[in-house]
Amino acid sequence: MSFLSRLFGTQPDPREEWRALWHRTVAEARDPDWYRMCGVADSIEGRYDMITLVLTLVMLRLEDEGGQGPATARLTEFFVEDMEGQMREAGIGDPTVGKKINALMESMNGRIGAYREGLRSDPKVLVEAVRRNVTMAQPDEAEALVQRMAALHARLARTTLEQLQAGEIAA
Repeated sequence: MSFLSRLFGTQPDPREEWRALWHRTVAEARDPDWYRMCGVADSIEGRYDMITLVLTLVMLRLEDEGGQGPATARLTEFFVEDMEGQMREAGIGDPTVGKKINALMESMNGRIGAYREGLRSDPKVLVEAVRRNVTMAQPDEAEALVQRMAALHARLARTTLEQLQAGEIAA
C-alpha cells in the first residue's frame, strides 16, 4: 500500500486486521508474572526479550496454521514500527535507527529458530535457548520461564485463527 493511499484513506490498511493481535502480544509480554515469577529482568532489555519471546510464539502458531505469511509480515511491521518509535523516543537519531532495527531483526530471526527448535525437541534445548536470549534477573529461573513459555505455546495452539485475529488467546 502506498503512502498516499494510507494518507488519503483510499484503501484500508491491511495491517489493521492484525492490530488487535499485536496489542495482545505486547500486553502478554508486559504481564508482571514473567518478571516476578519467572526471573526475567524488569529492564529495557528484559522487556524487549519478552516481546520477542511472545511474538515468536505467536508467529510459530501462525506458521503451524499454514499460509499465514501475510499475517506474520504485518506483525513484523508492527514490531519494527514499535521498536523504531521506542528508539526515537530514547533519543536515537536517524543515521543509527536503521542499523539498530536490522540488528533487532537479526536477533528476532535467531530467536525464532532457537525457540522453534527448542519447542519441537528436548526441553533442555529450550532452556539453553532462553538462557542465551533472555535477560534474567535470576539466571537459575530459566526453567520457570520455559514452563510458562510452554504453557503459553499450548494456549496458542488451542486458539483459533479467528480468535488470534481478534487479539484473543485461549485459556
